[in-house]
Amino acid sequence: MKSICTNRKAYHDYHIEETFEAGIALTGTEVKSLREGKANLKESYARIKDGELFLVNAHISPYTCGNIYNHEPKRTRKLLMHKREIDRLLGKVKERGFTLVPLSMYFNKRNKAKMELALAKGKTLYDKRESIKKKDEKRLAEREARLR
Repeated sequence: MKSICTNRKAYHDYHIEETFEAGIALTGTEVKSLREGKANLKESYARIKDGELFLVNAHISPYTCGNIYNHEPKRTRKLLMHKREIDRLLGKVKERGFTLVPLSMYFNKRNKAKMELALAKGKTLYDKRESIKKKDEKRLAEREARLR
């Protein structure tokens, strides 16, 4: 698998409960731009509308060699999943207050563009501080272990 981009901020802002893989419906210039690694998932999210799954606010830069056929960088893109998976996600998003957050975008073994989506709950400010504190403690422990 060739990774295109990841959303590292998602792990800081959300508690990740479950992950899913979804295909992405793209145009030709978007795929060429992704092969160059020009994508950004910051502040993007997934939304279910009329039984279909859409990726909102993800930025894929315009292809440098594309002329009048270039794409809109922040357009809404359709995500491809089975109907029963979408229905299951819809139930969890409506009931329990979960959010669909994209974690990473990559090309699989068959060179198809895929996205890893997470069912996540937002962290509060004290949760974020606590996770930063745990990371710092872990880093210090590893450093001490290396020095011994």
